[in-house]
Amino acid sequence: MTATALEAPNEHLVLDEKALKAASRSLDDGAVTPSYGPWRDDIVKLLNDALATELICVLRYKRHYFTADGVQSPAIADEFLVHANEESAHADRIAERIVQLGGEPDFSPNSLQGRSHAQYDDSKDLQAMVRANLVAERIAIEAYRQMIVLIGDKDPTTRRMLEEILTQEEEHADELKDWLE
Repeated sequence: MTATALEAPNEHLVLDEKALKAASRSLDDGAVTPSYGPWRDDIVKLLNDALATELICVLRYKRHYFTADGVQSPAIADEFLVHANEESAHADRIAERIVQLGGEPDFSPNSLQGRSHAQYDDSKDLQAMVRANLVAERIAIEAYRQMIVLIGDKDPTTRRMLEEILTQEEEHADELKDWLE
């Protein structure tokens, strides 16, 4: 029988004292300690792309809210507005995290569509609106799942935030799927 980690004698969980001492320096970096290593810039870029995606989703949902027409449209339009507000809250959380990581949130309208994972949509048909929003939610779900895997333990705070956002995106997708029926 081979030895496992549970059977290894004299193994203890201990903190890295050098990392603790390094954290006491560079106070201007706020919450960003040296243990973020080379990943901070990559994480900020991922977050800025997610920010662009959320902002495009807000714009798409708002357009659909104001232009939805038909017998079923009042109830669905109201949900479009709810989703727009939730996507806006996601964008705010992401922008706050970017700043906390020492980056700058990119709200530039000139590059939003190019950085967004999801597309803007100006459909006029209610079912086409629902479909476009479902596609965008599914893309956001996949993007967040990939970001969570990429970030892993490199930045647990960002990972948890993305997991919370992912939960809401999955709820949005389930609601939209129901509206297609």
